Amino acid sequence: MFTDKRFHHYSLSSLPKDLLSGVIVGVIAIPLGMAFAIASGVKPEYGIYTTIVAGILISLFGGSKYQIGGPTGAFIPILFGIVMTYGYDNLLIAGFMAGVILLFMGIFKLGSLIKFIPRPVTIGFTTGIAVTIFSGQIASFLGLEGIKKHEEFSRNIQEIVFHLNTTSIFSVVTAAICLGTVILTPKIVPKVPGPLIGLIVSTFVAKLFFPGHVATIGTAYGEIPSTLPQIHIPNMNMEIMMKLIKPAFIIAMLGGIESLLSAVVADGMTNSKHNSNKELVGQGIANMITPLFGGIPATGAIARTATNIKNGAVSPFSGIIHGVVVLLVLLFFAPYASYIPLASMAPILMVVAWNMSERKVFAHILKTKSTDSLVLVVTFLLTVFVNLTMAVEVGLIMSAILFAKRMSDVMVTEKVLPNPLTKHEKVETRMVSDTHDCPQISIFNVEGPLFFGAALTFEETIMKTINYRPKILLLRMGRVPFIDTTGEANLSRIVHHFSKNGIVLIAGLNPQPENVLKKTGLYEIIGEENFYEHTGEAIQYALSQINKNKCLGCKHYAFRECKKLSAQEAVEGSRKKLTATF
Repeated sequence: MFTDKRFHHYSLSSLPKDLLSGVIVGVIAIPLGMAFAIASGVKPEYGIYTTIVAGILISLFGGSKYQIGGPTGAFIPILFGIVMTYGYDNLLIAGFMAGVILLFMGIFKLGSLIKFIPRPVTIGFTTGIAVTIFSGQIASFLGLEGIKKHEEFSRNIQEIVFHLNTTSIFSVVTAAICLGTVILTPKIVPKVPGPLIGLIVSTFVAKLFFPGHVATIGTAYGEIPSTLPQIHIPNMNMEIMMKLIKPAFIIAMLGGIESLLSAVVADGMTNSKHNSNKELVGQGIANMITPLFGGIPATGAIARTATNIKNGAVSPFSGIIHGVVVLLVLLFFAPYASYIPLASMAPILMVVAWNMSERKVFAHILKTKSTDSLVLVVTFLLTVFVNLTMAVEVGLIMSAILFAKRMSDVMVTEKVLPNPLTKHEKVETRMVSDTHDCPQISIFNVEGPLFFGAALTFEETIMKTINYRPKILLLRMGRVPFIDTTGEANLSRIVHHFSKNGIVLIAGLNPQPENVLKKTGLYEIIGEENFYEHTGEAIQYALSQINKNKCLGCKHYAFRECKKLSAQEAVEGSRKKLTATF
């Protein structure tokens, strides 16, 4: 273990810091683990098992020094949907498969790819998940009876509205006491975990003043066992795996995004740097082993990771200790959890939803009134009213299309001519006009990435701008950083069109475009001698060819000498006087 870079320079003097932070985070994780499990549609003890097993394994095998792993709020809508559709046993299989996917993503070093997911998409679905979690706790907060849970947000809201007449004042009082305690505790005693104090105080009040009037974990789910379950290998076959591949992929993607975002937050708080691929490997191992103990999918928990850092953690030992603390609580205090009112769990999850909502960032992106705002709103609405899968897919597709549109707008193709009044006769767009042009040499500035979104416009601009057939076409491509095969194909059509009667020259070609042209063979078709590093050299060559093969009636027109003919006259003259091919 100590060959792991995360443990370098570790000493016994660091152990008390890890011990303190591990105990604090472990205590916080207990009520959250149970709340996340209940909200996901499974028994509360499964959340505790996940906190213990996944928490220890993620700290052991992950790529961040400070990451705290376990069940998280982001998974709630996904896991609840899987439980409703496929059942708890198949949730375990999907979680195991997700672990395998994460493991291979880490092995094949795909960790860095997740950073390419646009921020409006992640903020959109994170805020959408927060709304779903918050709304899902309203029924428990109010103590509503006869509620049927659905996957659809709108149907759940309808259930709440139709059953408002069953509101229990006892549940509301219990939930309000817990909510107030959760909010006030950090302000009064910052080091004391608010969720735990909220549970203890509200449970004590409910048990003392109105026993039997509020549903508890015991009445809803039975007594929580005080031991870890025996290892159970899920019954997997190809048919089940094919059925669960999509849910497993969703779990893996969300788990990967959430864990790496958490690791990035930890890096920012500590000036450290995590290993994204190793983190995915650790997440994969944890999610493969946790289902064997009945645990639900886990990932890096941003809030608990931040708490871990704030309380002085210096190594992954704090995460291991946090898992051990939860295990000890399970072994010695599990029966007491049966007395916790369900109404006390609701405000804890509501606070979690509020904290994870990214409301300030959401509002900031919305204020820009840009295409990012559109992606944000669409992703958010689809997450709430359809599902996370559709939201992410549509968000990514929209982002890609809008990005391509923005890049195509950046692409500029302009006709230019040398300005004889400037030093070195610098080429300028303003030198080209209806009365000032050259029918023999056409020079174009090409700026921006020449890719599928801009390639057709690039070709059409050149072909439409030239309403005659010049003998030399010079493309200044020093500001083209990238070209794809579509751009190459459009450039190839231009080259073949002009090569029939003239020459295509290219100046300032960058390494990436040059490499593409060489691979496709277009570089050889144009001819190595027709590529120039500087525009001036290309222009001198072009003028030498014009002089050598007779002027078309407007020698050096728009370059230096001829000012007698208009552009139209020069073109007409060239058509009439041309007797020899170039």
